[in-house]
Amino acid sequence: MLPSYFTPSSGKSAFFAGLTTFSMPPRVLHIVESLDRGAVENWLVRIYCHAGDCAVPLDWTFYCELSAEGVLDDKVTRQGAKIVRSPVGVGRAFMFIRTLRKEIRNGGYDVIHCHEDIVSALYLVSSIGLGKIQRIVHVHNADEGLRSTHRAKAFLLRGLFRQICLFLADKIVGISNHTLDTFLNGRKRRPGRDIVHYYGIDPGPFLNCQAEPVKFRKELGLAEDSLIVLFAGRLVPEKNPQFVLDVLSEIRQLEPRVVGVFAGSGSEENRLKCYAAELGLDDAVRFLGWRNDVPEIMRCSDLFILPRPEQPLEGFGIAVVEAQLAGLRLLLSKGIPDDPLLPGNCSQRLSLAEPAEKWAQAACSLLDAEPPGPDEVAKILAESPMDMDRALANLRAFHS
Repeated sequence: MLPSYFTPSSGKSAFFAGLTTFSMPPRVLHIVESLDRGAVENWLVRIYCHAGDCAVPLDWTFYCELSAEGVLDDKVTRQGAKIVRSPVGVGRAFMFIRTLRKEIRNGGYDVIHCHEDIVSALYLVSSIGLGKIQRIVHVHNADEGLRSTHRAKAFLLRGLFRQICLFLADKIVGISNHTLDTFLNGRKRRPGRDIVHYYGIDPGPFLNCQAEPVKFRKELGLAEDSLIVLFAGRLVPEKNPQFVLDVLSEIRQLEPRVVGVFAGSGSEENRLKCYAAELGLDDAVRFLGWRNDVPEIMRCSDLFILPRPEQPLEGFGIAVVEAQLAGLRLLLSKGIPDDPLLPGNCSQRLSLAEPAEKWAQAACSLLDAEPPGPDEVAKILAESPMDMDRALANLRAFHS
C-alpha cells in the first residue's frame, strides 16, 4: 500500500505546460545562510538548475546571510541567478534587518522566501511596510535552534520568533508533516497556507553513475568481498556517528567481512578516529571526508546506517531517499520519520534504547535480504511528490 502522499503521475508534459505559461515569472528573493554544503541550499540549487534544464523561467535572487563565497555559487550564477551577500550577520540584528530591508525595497521583489526556520522572523520583520510582497517561511528541520548560548534568552526568543512567523507569513511550508506540525506548535493547519512540500530528488546521478565496487574496495585497501556499511553525512553529535562504531564492532563478531565507511566530515571526526582505534577497528574503518562522488560510493556499498537521536526527529532525510535510489539496505533509528521511506524499501528502524548487539543482528539480517534495484526505486520516486518535475511545479505555484 502506497503512503498517502503518493498520487498518480500526470506525466512530465503536464508539469512543463503548467510552468511555461508564465510570461513574466515573479521576482523571488530566497534568503539562506549561504550557498554552500547545507542540504537546504543544495536542494534549492538542484531545483533551480532543473528549471533551467527544462526551460522553465525563474527570476530568483539568493540573499546569503554569510559574506563568504559558497561552493554552489558558480552553479546558480551560470544559470542567471543573482547572489547578494549581507555585509553583517544576524548576530547584529538591527544592522542585518536594515541592510536586508534595503535590498527588499530596492529589488522590487514579489516574494521573499525565507529558509532559516524560526530565525526567518528577522527576515519577515525586514519586509514590514514595503508593499504587497508574499512572505513565505520554509521550515527545514524541527530543531528550532537559535544561535544563542544563553538558554533563557533562546527560550524567550524562540516563542517570540515563532509568533512573528505565524503572524506575518502568508505561507508556512514544512519539508515533512512532522516538521510543519512542530513549527505550528499546536495550531491547526490553515488550508492552502500551511503546506507540506517535499524536496525534489533527482534519481539521475544514482541511475547513471559508473559504480565499480571492486575498484572502490581496492582503492580503500579492502578485500574484494568486503561488505560496506556506509555512513554518509556530517560527523556531528546530532547524527550520532559514534554509535555506528559501536554497532560495527558488534557486526564484525557476526560477519568479519563487514567494514565501515564514513563519507563526510565534521567536529566529531578526530574523536571518532580515536574511538575506532580503542575498539580495535583501525583496519575495518575508512574515513573519506567530503566527497563529490557520493552516488558512486552508495552504489558500491551494501548497507546505509543512520542512528540519529530520536528527539527531535530529523526534518526530512534526503540521504535516506538517496540511499534507496542507490539500491541500499537501510538501518535507521526511530529519529528518522516515515516520510523519506519509499514503498518496497528494504529497511529496519530501531530504537536507540536497543543495544548495539541488536542493531548488529538487524544489520546482518538486512545484508541477507535483497533490496529493490535503483530502476525500481526510481519508478516509485516518479510517482511521489519528491519527483523533480512535481516538486518544481509545486514550488513555482507557491510564488504565483
